[in-house]
Amino acid sequence: MKLNVLLGLLLICQFSLSQTIFGRWITIDDETGNKKGIVEIFEENGKVYGKIIEILEPEHRKRKCSKCEGVNKDKPILGLTIIKGLTKKGDTYDGGEITDPKNGKTYRCKITLDGKDKLIVRGYLGISLFGRSQVWIRQK
Repeated sequence: MKLNVLLGLLLICQFSLSQTIFGRWITIDDETGNKKGIVEIFEENGKVYGKIIEILEPEHRKRKCSKCEGVNKDKPILGLTIIKGLTKKGDTYDGGEITDPKNGKTYRCKITLDGKDKLIVRGYLGISLFGRSQVWIRQK
């Protein structure tokens, strides 16, 4: 009996640990449906960040963020930290920002895990109603 309870707790813990936004995610363009790149999401000093670690389209691998402003202006897109400063609030991570290297604009950001291998990434202005979402898939 005790062994069954222990095994059950271990399975619950394993399931809980696999339900995380941290790791590598394949980004999918919400307009074309094409795979664009891989973003690694990580935690640093209690905040969540995401960095572009791979660009899947060979013709875009050397591009720079020419439309970005401030410190990201003309930096290579590969290696760019596009998600900054999110914190966990219930099942959602928000309170930070995301930069779209395509247009150089920075938006407020909200991320929600949908199952263990799908991430809903929403960039918006003002309130979440005024924005767009992308679905990212966990890299296996």
